[in-house]
Amino acid sequence: MKQRTPAQETAPPTPADAKSTLAALHEAAHDRALPATTRELLLQAHQALTHSLRECEAERERYRTLFDAVPDPVSIIAWDGTVLDLNKAGMNAYRRPREEIVGQPIETLNPDLPQDHMVPVWETLNRGDTYVVEVTNMRGDGTRFPVEVHTAGLTFDGRKAMVAVARDLSSRHTAELRYRELMEAMDRGIVVQDADLQITYANVAAMKILGVGEDDLMNDAMRGEQWLVVDEHGRELPSDRYPSARALQSGRIIESTVVGLYHRTRQQLMWLTVTCVPQFPAGGDKPQQVLSLFSDVTRLKRDSTLFDRAQSMAHIGGWEWDVTPDRLYLTEEAQRILGHRPAPDTIEGMLACLRVDDRDRLRASLGQAISFGRNLDLEVQGHRADGRSFWVRVIGEAEAGDPINTRLTGTLQDITERKHDEETLRVQARSDPLTGLLNRDAVLAELESRLDDPLRSQLAVLYVDLDRFKVVNDVLGHAAGDRLLASAARRIQRAIGNEGLIARFGGDEFLILCDTGNDPSRPERLADAILEIFGDSFRLDGEEFSITASIGIAQAPLDGVRSQQLIQSADVAMYDSKRRGRNGWQTFTPELAEQQLHRLQLETHLRRAVNNDEFHLVYQPQIDMRNGDVVAAEALIRWRNHSLGEIRPDKFIDHAETTGDIVGIGDWVLNEACRQMREWQDAGLKIPRVAVNVSYRQFLGEDLASTVAAVLAEYGLPGHALELEFTERVLIEDAPDTLRTFAALRQLGVILTIDDFGEGYSALNYLRRLPIHGLKLSQLFVQGVPEVQSDVAICQAVTGIARSLGLALVAEGVETAQHRDFLLGLGVHVGQGFLFAPGMTPEELRERYPAPGMA
Repeated sequence: MKQRTPAQETAPPTPADAKSTLAALHEAAHDRALPATTRELLLQAHQALTHSLRECEAERERYRTLFDAVPDPVSIIAWDGTVLDLNKAGMNAYRRPREEIVGQPIETLNPDLPQDHMVPVWETLNRGDTYVVEVTNMRGDGTRFPVEVHTAGLTFDGRKAMVAVARDLSSRHTAELRYRELMEAMDRGIVVQDADLQITYANVAAMKILGVGEDDLMNDAMRGEQWLVVDEHGRELPSDRYPSARALQSGRIIESTVVGLYHRTRQQLMWLTVTCVPQFPAGGDKPQQVLSLFSDVTRLKRDSTLFDRAQSMAHIGGWEWDVTPDRLYLTEEAQRILGHRPAPDTIEGMLACLRVDDRDRLRASLGQAISFGRNLDLEVQGHRADGRSFWVRVIGEAEAGDPINTRLTGTLQDITERKHDEETLRVQARSDPLTGLLNRDAVLAELESRLDDPLRSQLAVLYVDLDRFKVVNDVLGHAAGDRLLASAARRIQRAIGNEGLIARFGGDEFLILCDTGNDPSRPERLADAILEIFGDSFRLDGEEFSITASIGIAQAPLDGVRSQQLIQSADVAMYDSKRRGRNGWQTFTPELAEQQLHRLQLETHLRRAVNNDEFHLVYQPQIDMRNGDVVAAEALIRWRNHSLGEIRPDKFIDHAETTGDIVGIGDWVLNEACRQMREWQDAGLKIPRVAVNVSYRQFLGEDLASTVAAVLAEYGLPGHALELEFTERVLIEDAPDTLRTFAALRQLGVILTIDDFGEGYSALNYLRRLPIHGLKLSQLFVQGVPEVQSDVAICQAVTGIARSLGLALVAEGVETAQHRDFLLGLGVHVGQGFLFAPGMTPEELRERYPAPGMA
């Protein structure tokens, strides 16, 4: 309810009443009916009232001028809340004329006020205080704007009233919002604490730095029992010495203080640099809160500590040179680095400690610093008085504030150890860690350097490859292989001596560079020396191995003028040496280049052969030598190319193995042989199974068991209708995978045989563990029986192994009756060879071994 004005309060006279009074006085003063003395008194009264009204009007004008001069909206409000007056700023702010507001209740300006909103105002004013409140006022167009209203009591026209000053807060709210957004966007932490050091605000960066989650309460997360606070020296700080506490206590800014915060639970230490700013209330002399800005300097603190330690161990000395009198000052550490007693006291004395070329470089840099004010930073080498060399980094600059650069100051840092380490690393970067020889990159760089130098460009490259190294490496393991390579490298070094530069080029390949200008026959002579020194067997783990070398020789500039061209020529010659039977050397010739081109052509045609239907199979029967029955037929591949003609298997199989094309070719052979087997069975031929050779690359590169199962299923063949022949190399590949694959193939019913047994390094340990069915005795040993005793002994040994392991045995290369009779005498019943039949087309085989009833 609105409080009424007290009854005893009377309203002041209005301007209209004053004018009526003046008119009445004027009329009475000129009334002749009245006595002269009375008219005189009335005239004086008229004059006095006129003067009073003029003064009153002047006062009102001054009041209005001052009232309207106030920049904020000011309202005079009756005690009951009715607006009595409004200044010009108020009319502008509320966008209404004065007449629409004066005489209206205060709710006209603020419709959102509660019903009893005047009660706290009266209570405050009755105590003699000023009432302050933030509310939202309404303009004439209905829009709102925030204001802060200060209300005080006053007497207006003799009545008890209120004056209310409204400060528009729109700009302040916008500024506060932008300020808050700025604080949230800053990457420095900001925390505001009240007078009790309770956190009232923390920005996102502060929570991130302190590891406080979005859902955690800041004060809970920062409880004292969870944190240990230390100063920059690691000493624990009591709570009253925290930077924020000191700022509150002193009322002064505490700038850039480094503190450490250790979280006991997380066992994590972070370092912060903190600036604390006390904030005072309006008119107050004690801070009401403190704002702390901080950054995480953990990394900087750690780096600074490490730098301080490094400085103490880095042996850095100082120097100062007064140019005009040529007076040099060196610190004790600088004197120790230079190692001369007495220490030099002139710049020339210091320069004399350096090598001649470095002395000239430093002298020139000093001249640049004096003449142009340029800084200097050089690494130079010198010798101490005892003859030991040293490396030093010299840094210097003109002294600040010296316009004519008459004084230079700087540091000397002993970098001798670093330079030695760099040289060691340089050597290591150029060396092969296994053999100690130059590595591939180093020898290529050296070769390019020599080819670019006309005085050294007459040279030869020897490309050395160890024969059969991979087999030894696979049988004995990589550790033994590494020892073999190191031993081979030492032998090559002994053979070459000082006549060439040796490098390990990769794997079991070595490269040798030698000059030919003064000795044209040197490359061949060195190649002979290598072959001779490899004549002795290598001993590893109590076993002897014969390792030979194949060497290719190319000479510059005849066989190449660039490193890659020269090495490629030597490589081509080396492969020709291998082709000729290994353990020899071969010089590069244009004919070899032509052969290399032919091999590239062969590779190109071979890659397209399957898709162009250029392969076909012939079949050589395996015969029971006791009765002549066919027990199997081995599929043998043939290649007829439209451009190259008929190409023998020994011309392309090894190449296909090298390039990996053998995998696709092998899949085609498997598929075609099984298709033919299906056709024979449908025609009634009594051929129990077809034998297919499988490359070790097929064995390693694909899921062979799944491939075989799919092909058998496609042609409806039982597993025992297929025999797979593997070389001994399969025995020495990854044993677990080998066992799994053989077991899976055997489960399919496929017959598994090791081909050419005895030619390689027969891994008997693997042989007894693999689930195979038989062995094939290599024709290399069959050819010499019964005359050659070593071949006889090998055939007897292989037969004994097969019999003791319960394995079937097939003899290859049976070409004479003597071969057959000898083998039968050993108990070998199955053979294949030209004595029985060569490789035949399917039609020829059908004619020679027709189905029953078709003969």
